[in-house]
Amino acid sequence: MHGNSRMSLTEDLVSRSLRPEVDPGPDPHRAPLQDSDVETLSHRLLAECGDQPLWVFAYGSLIWKPDFDAVEARHGTATGWHRSFCLEMTSWRGSRTQPGLMMALDRGGRCNGVAFRLSGDDRLGQIRRMVRREVGTLQDASTVRWVSIQTMQGRVRALVFWAGPRGERVLRKLPLEAVAGVLARACGHMGSCAEYLYLTVKHLEEWGIRDRNLWQLQKLVACELKAIHGLDESPA
Repeated sequence: MHGNSRMSLTEDLVSRSLRPEVDPGPDPHRAPLQDSDVETLSHRLLAECGDQPLWVFAYGSLIWKPDFDAVEARHGTATGWHRSFCLEMTSWRGSRTQPGLMMALDRGGRCNGVAFRLSGDDRLGQIRRMVRREVGTLQDASTVRWVSIQTMQGRVRALVFWAGPRGERVLRKLPLEAVAGVLARACGHMGSCAEYLYLTVKHLEEWGIRDRNLWQLQKLVACELKAIHGLDESPA
């Protein structure tokens, strides 16, 4: 772990970012993934995996809310990629009046996360579940890719979701202060962006992983929430 430093973003602050929001339904401007598309993509990924073990690289919510049956987990590093709050969203953890930001992998740098090896039982079913959860539209299917992950036990080829997104929703190179302002305010029917950040940083810490940008972001979001809710900044 990283000394005795504790997160500035606390459960109490996160609770203040939560509010009831109505599910706005599918985005009318994007083509939703149909059942036939899910089957096509799932079978393709299974074929690409072949006889090799099926690994998935988790860098965000899949660490703390996996939707698969893992039989092994390793600390892993994806070189040439980094976490970035670059995807604008108007549903889930955002709304049309207060859009949120979701994390994806963007080009450059390196990303430490967790590589999960999935059970060999019903691999197609597990891939199908992940596709349904992670890939909402036809345009998003292009962000599913195989990435080489370095682990202490050697390299593995792992499935990654939301790597290299493109399109009008992608907002790159936003200053951390601007990102923090969005994350402190955005909330959708599935929760708030502050909650998403909190859970990601908390579970990365449990793995002994500290992402420098995320650690700075949680401090900034904590300050934003204190200012929004008129909380005393002085030490307890």
